[in-house]
Amino acid sequence: MVFEGRKILIYDTTLRDGEQSPGASMNPDQKLRMAVQLERLGVDIIEAGFPASSEGDLESIQMIAKKIRSVEIAAIARATVKDIDCAWQAIRDAAKPRIHVFFSSSDIHLKHQLKKTRGEALQQVKAAVQHACKYTDNVEFSAMDATRAEQDFLCEMLGAAISSGARTVNIADTVGYAVPGEFGKIIDYLFEKIQGIENVIFSVHCHDDLGLAVANTLVAVEHGVRQVKCTVNGIGERAGNAALEEVVMALHTRKNFFGVVTGIRTEHVYETSRLLTEITGIAVQPNKAVVGANAFAHESGIHQDGLLKEKRTYEIITPRSVGAPETRLVLGKHSGRHAVEARLKKLGYVLTSNELNKVFREFKEHADSLTNVCDDDLEAIVRKEVFHADDAYSLIDLKVFTGSSSGSSVKLKIRVYADVREEISSNPNHFEAVIAAIMKITGKSCRLMEYAGKTAISDNHVRGDTVVRLRYKEQVVAGSSNHPDIIVGFAIACLKALNLIEWIRYDEKNRLMERRNRRLCV
Repeated sequence: MVFEGRKILIYDTTLRDGEQSPGASMNPDQKLRMAVQLERLGVDIIEAGFPASSEGDLESIQMIAKKIRSVEIAAIARATVKDIDCAWQAIRDAAKPRIHVFFSSSDIHLKHQLKKTRGEALQQVKAAVQHACKYTDNVEFSAMDATRAEQDFLCEMLGAAISSGARTVNIADTVGYAVPGEFGKIIDYLFEKIQGIENVIFSVHCHDDLGLAVANTLVAVEHGVRQVKCTVNGIGERAGNAALEEVVMALHTRKNFFGVVTGIRTEHVYETSRLLTEITGIAVQPNKAVVGANAFAHESGIHQDGLLKEKRTYEIITPRSVGAPETRLVLGKHSGRHAVEARLKKLGYVLTSNELNKVFREFKEHADSLTNVCDDDLEAIVRKEVFHADDAYSLIDLKVFTGSSSGSSVKLKIRVYADVREEISSNPNHFEAVIAAIMKITGKSCRLMEYAGKTAISDNHVRGDTVVRLRYKEQVVAGSSNHPDIIVGFAIACLKALNLIEWIRYDEKNRLMERRNRRLCV
């Protein structure tokens, strides 16, 4: 059954307010690329920039206006003739142009920043909206700092904009001052007092200074607004704006409560978030709602057990609904037996109850000392506890030496079965030095096919993620590590790959391959 409800317009200001986030500036090609993705996502309005702010922004908006045809393209302007003329110059080639005029409404702004009286402010708003209407009938007016404005004066200002021709009026919680209950009352008051407001689109724009932007936006929808302003990943001035992905998925997930729909194609939410991160270099925190790395990751044994039985027990939205990678059961110290058993089955191991007990006991010991237990670690436990095949190689110590006179070198100490061996290798490239030392110690002649490594700081802990692929004769094997030092992690990953080679040989010799359903080579 198709749900039919009041349509909420999604006004995306990532390319304007979002770009004001420190470090988020985009060049014209990047802004166009992001605009194309926003059109694909299904937003109703794209605020493409502030053309009067720079010649570069003007050119960017013109490019977007010519390229994007199915979405309204808005340009923001202060309530001055010069800004409005510039805004029209930027968007006049758009299929659906919109001029967005704004002016401050709070006495704090009027007195201390603009040095204007309320009467002067009203006259300027009227003149500005009337001038914008000479270019297009699609004019929006925003009252800046509306949540700190005197409410009757705010009614006067919005009423003046409507009578002057504005088709959309917006109240901006510019400094994130409002709290949800209060915000709802403000909206109710404006609906009650402003003549003609029922004939225009009422909109809100909430900032996140107190972490309430999404909550305030949702309350506004509850109280009857028809347009909400958001940014992808919630980026923007200071603490940012209401996050588009959170607002949209809240409305989508709780549509029976809110009674509304949007035009967003939610399956493109995740890729849109990732594109913005790629363009700006501003990553989202791992626990970010909807699009964070941990949004669909579960470590708690209770949660993992529930998810394995029925995903709805602990996930109210599915990864697929936003285009995110599938649910991850992270194996760590909080994980339970069922999650370990499920991961082993995915890796191809079907163990008896007694074997699983042994593996789970060893897993818990590993998990207490590691951030998480990766597949390589789990397989090593199986090899040891089930097949009694110890790893051939393990890293004992690695030291890196650098100096202008002696050059760069690494010293590796590796356990080879019962023996301990050392090797020093010199090379300006530490990774090549590590590979060379490992080859000398193990006697294996391998070629590095692929390497990927990264580190990140989260919760005051450094986390690493390293993956290597080695070719040995006709085999290509992989190894991974989560050591925070990328050079040490690289050495561990290489040794894990070599252990896999030894395991394959052992497995073939002892005819244990039938105990596994998947190939060991990758």
